[in-house]
Amino acid sequence: MTDDKTLAVYDEKAGDYARLIEKDEAPSGSLRTFLARLPAGGRVLDLGCGPGTWARHMLQAGFEVDAIDGSQGMVDEASRIPGLNVRRAMFDDIEAASLYDGIWANFSLLHIPRAELPGVLDRLTRALRPGGILHIGLKEGQGEARDSLDRFYTYYTVEEITALLASRGFSVSDLRTGADKGLDGAVAAWFTLTAHG
Repeated sequence: MTDDKTLAVYDEKAGDYARLIEKDEAPSGSLRTFLARLPAGGRVLDLGCGPGTWARHMLQAGFEVDAIDGSQGMVDEASRIPGLNVRRAMFDDIEAASLYDGIWANFSLLHIPRAELPGVLDRLTRALRPGGILHIGLKEGQGEARDSLDRFYTYYTVEEITALLASRGFSVSDLRTGADKGLDGAVAAWFTLTAHG
């Protein structure tokens, strides 16, 4: 994601975002399910790690974690976590091949244009080891738009994402849906799922 307006919002509000998502210190049900599917001590990519909330839980659970985010403000926040390998990178910087047992893309892929998602999914597929799993979290809906903070979003349906993943040899499980208030104060519908080959 190279949308300068979106990155600027996250740079400016990295601390606010960290406080918003760290209200509950326990790992989410989605994260617990994701980690339970991985081999003990496996290697995980936290793609769009934000302030490192999920990466911290992964580290505490004994996994090897690489964390990346496009926002330098978020990278600075995540860098405060002892032992976390974190760097600033964009989706198209992912060049790994068969490196990760799991990729955690929790509400990060929604910031790229719909036309770019297939190419990013191809990169993620290559980066996974055989039998690796991919967690995806997205806002549910249709079209592309900016929120009141001027962040760019692409909205998806479960069926649309399931079809894209199926064409790459993945099946889908662990579907969760809900609606929550985001950084902009608006309540939005969302879904998360696990893709595995």
